[in-house]
Amino acid sequence: QVQLVESGGGLVQAGGSLQLSCAASGSIFRFDAMGWYRQAPGEQRELVAAITGGGSTNYADSVKGRFTISRDYAKNTLYLQMNSLKPEDTAVYYCHAEKKPCIECRVFEHWGQGTQVTVSS
Repeated sequence: QVQLVESGGGLVQAGGSLQLSCAASGSIFRFDAMGWYRQAPGEQRELVAAITGGGSTNYADSVKGRFTISRDYAKNTLYLQMNSLKPEDTAVYYCHAEKKPCIECRVFEHWGQGTQVTVSS
């Protein structure tokens, strides 16, 4: 049973930094990709950052240059380092992992429960 547990959210002033962590219940080697999504009240959930098994990363334009996604295989943990935070970054941040065993297989995906990030002005 796969479980993803986020931590590290909180209240921070604009310009500050936070690091989010996503601890997986097992090895993260098995995932083809992991990522962070966020959802603000009344808005759609959006992809913030993603990383593939090979280490390739991509970011939403709104966070590029400020956020960094990384993983620690030894700790089975995914991270999101957030710098130069803006009030617009306020949202619930969700950890996501997916596995696609074969080309015609359905995607197996898992979500964490989310962690609140609030950036004050």
